[in-house]
Amino acid sequence: MKKTGILHLIPVGLGNAPISAWLPCSAREAAARLDTYIAENAKTARAFLKLIGTQRPLQEITVHTLDRKADARQMRAWLQPLLTGGEIGLVSEAGCPAVADPGARVVALAHDMGLQVRPWVGPSSILLGLMASGLDGQRFAFHGYAPVNPAERARQIRAWEQLSRKHSQTQILIETPYRNDAMLTTLLQTLQGETRLCVARALTTPDEWIASHAISRWKTLPPPDLAKKPSLFLFLAGG
Repeated sequence: MKKTGILHLIPVGLGNAPISAWLPCSAREAAARLDTYIAENAKTARAFLKLIGTQRPLQEITVHTLDRKADARQMRAWLQPLLTGGEIGLVSEAGCPAVADPGARVVALAHDMGLQVRPWVGPSSILLGLMASGLDGQRFAFHGYAPVNPAERARQIRAWEQLSRKHSQTQILIETPYRNDAMLTTLLQTLQGETRLCVARALTTPDEWIASHAISRWKTLPPPDLAKKPSLFLFLAGG
């Protein structure tokens, strides 16, 4: 069987923290030697490469931008050199590529082309938040963003709470940082008192803060400082 090249899935940091705190040496070494990347954002990808220290000058490293205009034909062209060997890196804007990330399209195409896919260890806010929540870690669902409209957001959260109660399933969602306070307010106003809510802020950074309480308890506490800080919200309905 002919050996093909490798698509490396390289995690990126979740915020401003020393790289030694979130990326193992083996992953950094792999990332540093690559001369071609596929990235959701070329600017943040180059900032990441500058942080890890590349073996060749940054201006000699090719970064393909995985934006909305990139179709299967374009992605196939980026991966084509791997059919005869070589290595390419895939990075997200933050966290693990292809997890709640458009890079999954590249990975699926790589498999279709018979290429090797190699995931590297690094931070995933979804898994870190779940680990620290104390909620059910065997049954969970990640929903991404809730609706922006307050009424629609409340309806969606109630529907997710019903799913959580029916399946004993932890519900996980994120929000644009400047809307974190509005999201927390909606969660506290909408969820039942016995439902447990975990808020995980700025994971892996010096601003990291994680708390998990019943909604009834949250309502007695001072509101946390979530403004403009990446945050994750997880909840599990009571029986």
